[in-house]
Amino acid sequence: MLNGKKIILGVTASIAAYKAAFLLRLLVKEGAEVRVIMTPAAHDFITPLTLSTLSRHPVLTEFTKGKTGEWNNHVELGLWADLLLIAPASANTIAKMASGACDNLLMATYLSARCPVYLAPAMDADMYKHPSTLANLKKLSSFSNTIIPPGDGELASGLYGEGRMAEPEEIMDFLRTSLKKKLPLAGRSALVTAGPTYEAIDPVRFIGNHSSGKMGFALAEELAAAGAFVTLVCGPNQLELRNKSIKRIDVTSAEEMYQAAAGTFKNTDIAILAAAVADFRPEKASAKKIKKKEGKVPEIALVKTKDIAAELGKRKTKKQLLVGFALETDNEVANAKEKLRKKNLDMIVLNSLRQKGAGFSGDSNKVSILDKNNKTLNFDLKTKQLVAKDIVLEIIKKIKHA
Repeated sequence: MLNGKKIILGVTASIAAYKAAFLLRLLVKEGAEVRVIMTPAAHDFITPLTLSTLSRHPVLTEFTKGKTGEWNNHVELGLWADLLLIAPASANTIAKMASGACDNLLMATYLSARCPVYLAPAMDADMYKHPSTLANLKKLSSFSNTIIPPGDGELASGLYGEGRMAEPEEIMDFLRTSLKKKLPLAGRSALVTAGPTYEAIDPVRFIGNHSSGKMGFALAEELAAAGAFVTLVCGPNQLELRNKSIKRIDVTSAEEMYQAAAGTFKNTDIAILAAAVADFRPEKASAKKIKKKEGKVPEIALVKTKDIAAELGKRKTKKQLLVGFALETDNEVANAKEKLRKKNLDMIVLNSLRQKGAGFSGDSNKVSILDKNNKTLNFDLKTKQLVAKDIVLEIIKKIKHA
């Protein structure tokens, strides 16, 4: 959720400033790019060296850079950020934010920011409950700033009460939940199948194909980035997921993939069947390795595997969106349209093995998207990550207009 986000972390003068180091570490670990701005008084509570080491960037406090007089451009900082998080936010800083006072770099950046603003109050209980502080927080909320509620607990004064800054882990959970609610597929569940299937001939040999699973994995990541809860059912592969919230089910055979996909599909809003499932399997797999004998080639009788797309198409409700894939070598469009109709799909993604740079094991693909309303979209050759973005964008459009 925070991976790749550009975040400004504002640190103000509060005893809770030590928590900023732990929070910063979690943000960086999540994959965010973080710049830290400290108020001058915050230096009394935590050193810039600590935060610059953890962020891997210089900590900013002043409007100019040391003796050079070069400007720390607060306007550029405000435009750069995807999110401004002030934690801890002292009573003094909250009052300045509410009134528009601009006497330090953090306040100037706050007033210049066009991104969502979050603040985690940190102060003694009486300060937090004071009518002026409560009025300031209410005013900031009216500005569409988001307040991360403080907790109850022992305070630096020795008193016990509300005003203690939320713990770094709590702030991270709050950000993830808040950001996810704003995503286009928030609250939706998605199923993706990926990779090949291996159909056993004997304990050491199998029938399979060259699918790498890269397209399916890219789709799972993109759906999750759009806010969906994703289940990925994948055949044998060497890939790793970046987004750890994706539920991964590893399978080997077409039957195992069918069972896993069918079991998930009933509770799914979106299903994308990107796996290259083997069409045939040996009628009977040998329990022992088949020995090679001179002059004699063993016969292997093949039977059809379950057509997962067709089976799920029979079960699809009007509230579900089912997307298939078609990999063709000839009569591409006609064959894709036939699959779209016969398998009761809402969309089908067509790619051709004849297109240079597209196909199984590479990092790029060139696709066309056909839907049941006879709409066809043709795309240029792109990385599979960008192809996944195109496909998910079309899914979002379908859902919005459903």
